[in-house]
Amino acid sequence: MAKTIKVAAIQTSYGEDMTANIAKTERFVREAAGKGAQVILPSELFQGPYFCTTQEEKWFGTAYEAKTHPCVVAMAPLAKELGVVIPVSIYERDGPQYYNSVVVVDADGKQLGVYRKSHIPDGPGYQEKYYFRPGDTGFKVWDTAFGRIGVGICWDQWFPEAARAMAIQGAQVLFYPTAIGSEPHDSSLDTRDPWQRAMQGHAVSNVIPVVASNRIGTEASGQKFYGSSFIADHRGDLVQKFERTDEGVLVHEFDLDFLDRHRAAWGFFRDRRTEFYR
Repeated sequence: MAKTIKVAAIQTSYGEDMTANIAKTERFVREAAGKGAQVILPSELFQGPYFCTTQEEKWFGTAYEAKTHPCVVAMAPLAKELGVVIPVSIYERDGPQYYNSVVVVDADGKQLGVYRKSHIPDGPGYQEKYYFRPGDTGFKVWDTAFGRIGVGICWDQWFPEAARAMAIQGAQVLFYPTAIGSEPHDSSLDTRDPWQRAMQGHAVSNVIPVVASNRIGTEASGQKFYGSSFIADHRGDLVQKFERTDEGVLVHEFDLDFLDRHRAAWGFFRDRRTEFYR
């Protein structure tokens, strides 16, 4: 029997109340698990609103240590109960240092470790360098109960090097929790299509499925998030997708044995010329 993996992306809005946001995420995790999903991806920083639109020191008070972050504490027993894997996006505090991180929770509820966002944007509406240090973990992959996954965070998804680094380490599916939408300095700028295309390109050049979860809604800051979460197959085709205001879960199953053979047949990793890439 072929080895398969069934993945899911959650798309919804979030507000100021962390407890309510966690409860909402739990409902969607349960919905996805009910549809057979094994690895379920909430969006970036679902603990609250996307606070990086401005520079306000109060938000430092919403960071927690990775192991004891309320989102992790809530998702770990849920993962165990449902037998699913959940990459949990958090605002992490490590002593005096602050990171935009993901804790990967396996299907037995155990924390496999932390990935810290490598690429930190700094521009109108996305002033993350005020809040987060650049990650120091390097790109990581995780051997979960259902397959080997790579997880990047939002701005990471625009960089082909991040996807390739995870693929080289043997990732079988790439996951990107995201918070992206309007550009306050230019109302005519809509990045939705290139945002999707960048990740579709990662899928093609690494012969690997890609899952992206974005939030929706207009938040108190005025930032409007464009949703459009999707699951792309190894060809970059969008096999499941939401539009800008849809709310719910996307679910799709992939044949990992087929993907392994197909990836080898394309020869992208065989024909790499690393001596020319320095």
